[in-house]
Amino acid sequence: MALALLGGSAVARAVKGGEPALSWQLPPKRPAKLVPPPSGEDVQPPVETGEIATQPIPAGPEVPDADTGADSCLALLRAVPGNDVEAADPRLVQTEPACHVSEPVIVRTLALRIPGRSRTVSVQPPVTLSCPMAKAVADWLGDSIQPLARGHFDADLTELRVGGGHECRRRNRASAGPVSEHATGKALDIFAFRLGEGKAAMQVVVEKPEGPPQSRFLTAIRQSACGAFMTALGPGADAAHANHLHVDIQERRSRSSHFCQ
Repeated sequence: MALALLGGSAVARAVKGGEPALSWQLPPKRPAKLVPPPSGEDVQPPVETGEIATQPIPAGPEVPDADTGADSCLALLRAVPGNDVEAADPRLVQTEPACHVSEPVIVRTLALRIPGRSRTVSVQPPVTLSCPMAKAVADWLGDSIQPLARGHFDADLTELRVGGGHECRRRNRASAGPVSEHATGKALDIFAFRLGEGKAAMQVVVEKPEGPPQSRFLTAIRQSACGAFMTALGPGADAAHANHLHVDIQERRSRSSHFCQ
């Protein structure tokens, strides 16, 4: 009995007269033409500055209405004690497909998972997002930002200063070009993090951190955002992001493909 290697595995075959008496089954032939990858650029260019769009945004593919059952994204978020999340204007679901928001929600407060005690993060001002984006933000705050706040400053995250939630427009507010991820509620701009309460409270501003400790904290936050979101753009990426951190869950060709600057 001889052993022949095929694709890294050993296959036994009986040899008689130099020919195999037992053959193995080969994999199917490769198709002549493979399905092309989705159209569009894999990398989203820096965004979010300029003038308001003046040309109509073309319609995209039809998107089904969001699930509103007991297992829906909104129901799961509202089931968490401390989350203040409610359904947003239903017309956001019925708008033109290019600006369709999947299960739009208004986020006011998000709970942190802290063993043995209750803690919430106020979102100021309250922001409208797609529910999947709201969930991504909630997970990021609890899994990454809160531990970083405790590790760097021995304080809890208490407030998120934000802007640029849902807004039906093009990237850079241009009159032509790709639609912004803000148009579908899948993006959020963060300007500052508030840690602690009362006289001991500290505000870490994305644009102007005060001293090396805050700079290291913001660096760690941006690194964590690169794993939690598909896109993370902040100061240093370009002039449009000099004063905030932009995060979004833009779909890409591969879920392992992230764009961080």
